[in-house]
Amino acid sequence: MIHVLVVDDSKVSRDLLSGILESEPDISVIGTASDGNEAVRLANILSPDIITMDINMPGMDGFEAARRIMEESPIPIIIISGVDNLAEIAASFRVMEAGALAILPKPPHPTSPDFPVKSLEIINAIRTYVEIKVIKRVRTHSPKNETLKHTTIPKGVHPRVIVIGASTGGPPVIQTILRILDPKFPLPLVLVQHMSPGFIMGFAEWLSESTGFNVKIPGLNEKLLPGVLYVAPDGVQTGVSGDLRIILSDAPSEHNLRPSVSYLFRSAAGNLGASAVGVLLTGMGTDGSQELLNMRKKGSITLIQDRASSIVYGMPGEAMRIGAASLILSPEDIAQQLQVLAG
Repeated sequence: MIHVLVVDDSKVSRDLLSGILESEPDISVIGTASDGNEAVRLANILSPDIITMDINMPGMDGFEAARRIMEESPIPIIIISGVDNLAEIAASFRVMEAGALAILPKPPHPTSPDFPVKSLEIINAIRTYVEIKVIKRVRTHSPKNETLKHTTIPKGVHPRVIVIGASTGGPPVIQTILRILDPKFPLPLVLVQHMSPGFIMGFAEWLSESTGFNVKIPGLNEKLLPGVLYVAPDGVQTGVSGDLRIILSDAPSEHNLRPSVSYLFRSAAGNLGASAVGVLLTGMGTDGSQELLNMRKKGSITLIQDRASSIVYGMPGEAMRIGAASLILSPEDIAQQLQVLAG
């Protein structure tokens, strides 16, 4: 049985979410809280297996509540947020800085045709993320004198673009990398971040505001510019062309994902060969791992996140297993390596 604590200042929202979860035989709502203070107190008393957390609440908000819970008694936290308020979405990603695992949209009214699908998304997330063991982490750094000496770019190879894939735990890792990179970074970066539909724009805004880096959602055939992180939009496959333009395609989902890291990395390998650098970060599943190996076979330098700093070592772990990584590094060292590779 999965024991859930539901946190939301709206009784209507609490009752709706509790009803959705209680309809499942393997899920039990063992408590509800209407504000952050109550959430912290009940987390300590009830020791739930997982918490659903609202953002804007009276008194202590979702960010502070999540921070306190992760400091005192780490428990998996999923943010349940509205998708119609860009400021609230951007605020949701601050809670991921505090340790939340994912952001999902609030369920619509039961009369909505989307209600069954959105409810199932929340139920599946509960079952998935409850398996993740969250701990108070001390980030480890790969020894600089052991990694930097191996970043020599092969003769005749000139990196032109960085392609990045991430899933569970990715947003704060991307934030860490961008904060370290020079704002005048001389190459464009293209990112596929697995995320529920409706949150990408807020994610880009949060990244831009919290790092000072230029972050945007690209359009079809948009020319890639240096010093810009392009975040793949919802619902389309996103790739890069040989003349450094954005490819947006309605090609089928891969690994049940659109956009998928696999599509991005495949386009980089096929269109740019050794002049693309591949980066695979924390995440569930295997999306992008085989395609990262293909990039490496084409001469690309490929970096994956290390196990110690990853929330979930699925995607990078598979890449490591099949030999897709040139280097295995912490987020901080990935940023430093990219700076070296960019020249």
